[in-house]
Amino acid sequence: MPKITYIEHNGKSHTVEVANDFTVMEGAVQNNIPGIDADCGGSCACATCHVYVDETWYKKLKKQEETETDMLDMAFKPNNLSRLSCQITVTDELNGLVVKMPSKQG
Repeated sequence: MPKITYIEHNGKSHTVEVANDFTVMEGAVQNNIPGIDADCGGSCACATCHVYVDETWYKKLKKQEETETDMLDMAFKPNNLSRLSCQITVTDELNGLVVKMPSKQG
């Protein structure tokens, strides 16, 4: 299983295995990673699973769809590396992915 590293705003790091075809958000929720609220349960209807993707990984992700782009407008302090973790599907190619959480969720 691919390993994903979640870094809290305070710098605390959590590296966990997440099954293929799960989302990065699901991996956080199932492993009790703080900082990803996932209020809508992964339906891309809120921005409470907002993460900053490590720059080396950002270009390897599937392109954002318009719905995600619109939701990121509601996120807390989005930037050019922002993604919704519910929209990132885990694959073997993402083994080692690093995401950072903002100081709060929008």
